[in-house]
Amino acid sequence: MARIVFELPAKFSFATELQVYISHVNQGGHLDNAQLLSLVSEARLRFFQSLGYAEADVEGVSTVVGDMVAQYKSEAFHGETLRVEMVPADFNKYGFDLVFHMTEKSQGREVARGKTGVVFIDRATRKVAPIPKVIAERLHTALA
Repeated sequence: MARIVFELPAKFSFATELQVYISHVNQGGHLDNAQLLSLVSEARLRFFQSLGYAEADVEGVSTVVGDMVAQYKSEAFHGETLRVEMVPADFNKYGFDLVFHMTEKSQGREVARGKTGVVFIDRATRKVAPIPKVIAERLHTALA
């Protein structure tokens, strides 16, 4: 299998910090790959909160993750604080990608990079829904 090559954007519009707990660490003594997804999910939740939304109610629609790409750059260990930066990108009719960059706070060591595909869905029908105009405008403003 070819290695994933993922280029980062020049700037990020949101950042948060997350602690690596013992429950995030696997038998190898470093951040477990499944727990990376959990940390990225927490950062995504905080991203939406920073815009004044809950993921379950963004202008009357919900969000789901359609896909995710992650490229590991180094290990992360229990007790470290991770800085997760995010920025929306690659908008389409039903959502956008939320690009992330994760670094260890004290040394700036890159831990992982990637993106999560955010898809909007109608809460009643559970079918894809167009991205609400208000949130699309707010997300584009975050890019400026």
